[in-house]
Amino acid sequence: MWILVLQRIFFEAVLDLLYFPLWWYTGGVWHALKWAMSMFQDGNRTLLPLLWLKNLTVPMFGQYDWQGRIISFIMRFIQFVVRSIALLFWFFVCIILFCIWLILPVLISYGFLKSIVR
Repeated sequence: MWILVLQRIFFEAVLDLLYFPLWWYTGGVWHALKWAMSMFQDGNRTLLPLLWLKNLTVPMFGQYDWQGRIISFIMRFIQFVVRSIALLFWFFVCIILFCIWLILPVLISYGFLKSIVR
């Protein structure tokens, strides 16, 4: 009986090794893409540059005089620019992480084969 169990475990392990590249570049890519999009959306929810742009002309702290409006406009504009740049940087980080997901098995296989050939 133990031999049947060991055969089954070995057979499943071989099938998993053969199925792994197919899963990595089909279902795994879809999962990684959803994860990267979720990371970007979390960054957008954290930084909210469009909210700062929407409230660009609203005075801060109820200061409706011209000095308060000017200071509020400048501060919100600076916040919008800095947060937009940060979100763009975060977008590129998400893209790089997704590309690493795609390239990782190829690099590992290359390194493994190169170490065997030597």
